[in-house]
Amino acid sequence: MNTIALVTGANRGLGLATAEALARTGATVVMAGRDSGSIRMAADTLAERGLVVEALTMDVTSPAEVTAAVEAVEERHGRLDVLVNNAGILPEAASKGSHEFVDVGAFARTFETNVLGVAIVIENFLPLLRLSSAGRVVNVSSTMGSLSDQSDPSSPYFTSVLPAYQASKAAVNSMTVGLSKQLSGTDIKVTAVCPGWVQTDLAPGNRYNAPTSAEEAAQIVVTAAMLPDDAPSGSFISSDGAVAW
Repeated sequence: MNTIALVTGANRGLGLATAEALARTGATVVMAGRDSGSIRMAADTLAERGLVVEALTMDVTSPAEVTAAVEAVEERHGRLDVLVNNAGILPEAASKGSHEFVDVGAFARTFETNVLGVAIVIENFLPLLRLSSAGRVVNVSSTMGSLSDQSDPSSPYFTSVLPAYQASKAAVNSMTVGLSKQLSGTDIKVTAVCPGWVQTDLAPGNRYNAPTSAEEAAQIVVTAAMLPDDAPSGSFISSDGAVAW
């Protein structure tokens, strides 16, 4: 049976690379993005390469749009096998103005997309994932959301202080653990992944300074999306193996 996968934030960067990588495994990939023009263009690009992809307009922060997206996927495919929660933002990397510790406005925007958006998408797509014989939920996180890493002086990211982004990814990690426990006894496995520092437009300078291409980073997402049935659920992994919470 053909795998049906949905990737949020699939119009560019890691999301686009993940959509392509999953499609190359033979999956039908529903590429979701909040801008209809951008997501259609991205899907057309992959379709021209002979890959089976579909464009879906969906703002993860809008319950109404997510509900409509669920209805569209159900009508087209009747189920969902893989959900990749990739959509995310990092506005504080470019925030201006004075603040003691955190740009509160950037904090709110970050949590709206990176945390609430993930929760909305999971909650609404779970009924379709339950119809899969081997459902997989992949939450794109970051080692920067690891509390162990943040407090480790030997970590290369120890001096990085991005309160909103780091807290949002810690929250995603917590949801990963909670969801895996909620789904214990089902065929659905939940994994948080750290793709590394990736050459994308998430933050200024990433595209030119990051060591990992989006195509390389997408491989750990695909690994989590295709976990074998006997693999554990509720883990946090990178290309180097397990990541400390």
